[in-house]
Amino acid sequence: MLRHLRRVGSCRAKPVFPVDFYANERYIFNNVYWTLAFIGVFLVPGVLSPYISVLIRGYGFSHSILGIILGFCEAAAIASPFVMGFFADRYRCYKPVLLVSLITGTVCGAILLVSKNLTLCAAVLPFLSFGYRAVQPLMDAISTIKLGKDGNYGKYRAIGSLAFFTVVVFLQFTPFILPNTSRNIAFWIAFNSMVSVILITVIPSRCFINDRVSSRECPPPATERRSPAAPVPGTKTRAASLRHGATHKLWTPLFITGFSIIFLNRLALSPVNAFLSLYVVEQLEWDAVGLMWALSSGSEIPFIFLSKRLIRRFGAMPLIAFATAAILARFAIITLFPSRTGVVFSQLTHSVCYGVFHPAAVSFIATCVKPEQRALGMSLYLALGTGVPALLGALAGGFIVERSGFRSLFLFFSIFAALALLLYFVTRKHMARLSNEN
Repeated sequence: MLRHLRRVGSCRAKPVFPVDFYANERYIFNNVYWTLAFIGVFLVPGVLSPYISVLIRGYGFSHSILGIILGFCEAAAIASPFVMGFFADRYRCYKPVLLVSLITGTVCGAILLVSKNLTLCAAVLPFLSFGYRAVQPLMDAISTIKLGKDGNYGKYRAIGSLAFFTVVVFLQFTPFILPNTSRNIAFWIAFNSMVSVILITVIPSRCFINDRVSSRECPPPATERRSPAAPVPGTKTRAASLRHGATHKLWTPLFITGFSIIFLNRLALSPVNAFLSLYVVEQLEWDAVGLMWALSSGSEIPFIFLSKRLIRRFGAMPLIAFATAAILARFAIITLFPSRTGVVFSQLTHSVCYGVFHPAAVSFIATCVKPEQRALGMSLYLALGTGVPALLGALAGGFIVERSGFRSLFLFFSIFAALALLLYFVTRKHMARLSNEN
């Protein structure tokens, strides 16, 4: 392995790492560079996801204003993966784009830490969201490219969940700089962002290079170029590629139907991500935000770790439907049992709601997008598949909580989980036929 690390190739040289290194998940899972990368990606979400609503409320904003601010954050998060993913796909090297995203989070966290101007703090939050929300789709894109179809993405993604779990547990039980004020939360945002920048910086750039496609900087030799009409020797024709599962058109009926189910699933779960922390603090009067998020993130790790086997056994879309049914169970628990015990058990269902759902959704998207557009495909999933639902959930959720309370919030959004299940059962035979044709 060391001789491969020392090898420095030219633009037309072979990849620094042999293809087998990336194709075999045993090497990837044990590789220290990629372990550090996934840890770095999830350090900042370990602070922001549980505490962003607490941070905003700490500035004195009402629930409705909080929802509007979260809406702006989600709008920035929608644009971010597309912008960053475009540059990552264009120049093939993901490391500079990851660093720009993480440095943006560091700067915004520092501003939140030192500024006492509420307007400035509210204005900085969307830029913070713009930075850190681009990081995960970029890592999903480059990891699925390097792993290939036979690689075990779930094992690798479990490292990120473990990092997230470690952060929220640490913040729950830390004896110093408790995340109970906006200023302290801003400190941990800035600190974790800085650590993430250091971790990504020490990883060699070659680990983040998409070497599966040609680039503008490395055009194919003139002797190897072919006209669009002439097939390249040794490659599959379009019909043959389709028979083997390669999807050349993104917005196919199969993709549209599956993406609609994903959209409704994420829309149903949006109030949990945006308002659960406030529910624990304000409704239950329990200082256990970190503990609740630790339960959810910890419970998802085994399912993410075993996701490859689950997807091979059941398929991506049936697992997404199963995760959608778990959302209905989650809301039933939290509304029928509005207590500390109820919220604990509802958080444990996150093991299915996200631990089963996310790897299945990534697998579904990866089969519909070519490797050279993988960052765009994952950005599409994170932006439109999760970003837009989160935006709508934040905007509507703030007004619902302010007027009717948290119980009405969870009951209202359970409607979208039911619609997602209905859409799946109505179209599952048609989707199975389209999948077999492709």
